[in-house]
This record gives sequence, C-alpha cells and structure tokens, in this order.
Amino acid sequence: MSPPKFACLDSFVTVECGIMQAKVDQLVKFAVPEEIVSPHFCERLPKSFPVHLNKGGKGLMCSPEQGPTLFTAHLPEVLDWLHKQEKPKALEEEPCEVPVLLFDKEMSTESLLFHYDGTPASARLIHHFVELFQDNIKDSRATIISPSFIPKSKQREEQEIIQLITNSTSETSFIKFNFTRIGDFWSYAVKHRCTLLVTTKNYQSDLAKVLFHFYKGGMWYDRLSFYLSF
Repeated sequence: MSPPKFACLDSFVTVECGIMQAKVDQLVKFAVPEEIVSPHFCERLPKSFPVHLNKGGKGLMCSPEQGPTLFTAHLPEVLDWLHKQEKPKALEEEPCEVPVLLFDKEMSTESLLFHYDGTPASARLIHHFVELFQDNIKDSRATIISPSFIPKSKQREEQEIIQLITNSTSETSFIKFNFTRIGDFWSYAVKHRCTLLVTTKNYQSDLAKVLFHFYKGGMWYDRLSFYLSF
C-alpha cells in the first residue's frame, strides 16, 4: 500500500525590492521547530547547492511558482532537538511527498548510497533524486543496494535504475544485500564513508532512533547526509 501523502506547508511568494522571497505560513506537519527547516523551490538544484548549504544558506527560489521541491535541515540542530524529547520521534508528524535532506558537518555528493527495495515507489524516489540533483552528481561515486531476490517482473525496472545512475554519475557499483533495517544501511554508509544515503521516508522513525543513539559516539561519521522521500 502506498504511504499517505500530505502537504508539508502552506506557502506564498512575494516580490520585495525586486527580489523574489518565499514566506512560509507554517510547517504544518513537521515535528521539529520550523526555524531549523528550509524549503527550496527548485525543480533542478544548481551545481552550487552543496556549497550554498555548507555556507549556511537557506531556501533557494529557482521556481517559486512550483511549490517546494526539497526541505533541508542541519542534522546537529535536529539531533539537539531530538535529545530534548523524552524519546526519539520522526521529523514529520505526517510524512509528505516533498523530500527532506539532513546534512551534518558538510553536504557532499562525493559518494552516494542508493537504497532500492524493488518497489515502484523506490524507483520513483531514485528517479526524482537524480532529476533534482543531476547537476550535483556527475562526478559522484554511487553504490546501489538491492535485495538479493528481485521478482522477474521487477528485474527490468532494476536494470533501468542501474542504467539511470550509471549514466548520471562517474562511477557506479551494484550490490545485493538483504538489508531490512535502516541501521544496516547506516552502518554500511559509515563503514564505506558514503556522504549521502538516499532512502525512503518509511524508515524515518527508525532512522531517528539510530541517530539518537549513535550521535557523537565512536561510530559517528559527520560527513554523512540523508535524503528521505517517498
């Protein structure tokens, strides 16, 4: 069954002194404080996007008339907020279709880890990521993790995903693992020094628990970012 999709925010755009600015009424479905979440209005993120985030930049307004295409949040601020809660909780009270990017010390697309689970939703997620970040991943190394067994009916889709990522990055690896928990993907990403994990929002609550537990611990890798979507 497909996950429910909700609008993440109500927004409107104004022109002030010739500069397009977005004003967000309220992040109606986010659990985290709205001041640590930035909406971006870009169908295709500019090549300078990682540098923009790493310099403390906020929301980008490439195509404001289209609505938000990505939310970003600085992971240390999110985790500091999480640690003030009685127990770990998901970032969104009702996850929506707009992707969320959590970045730590720096946002980098140097080494990508894609989680493909054999479902059409997973394929759409990866297609949308590539479309959004196409100008940022041309020099990236990519690894795709897929289930050991894929039904024959899904094998063509799997090959299309592999070809898409191969054509969009400089180097692509494809491996089969029966990972069933987000902690497995996180451990692999940390061990292999991946800088961006692309996965589903279905793992959002479990990811919060993993990050809550390991934050600032011996295994923590502060160059790892997370892209979560449906």
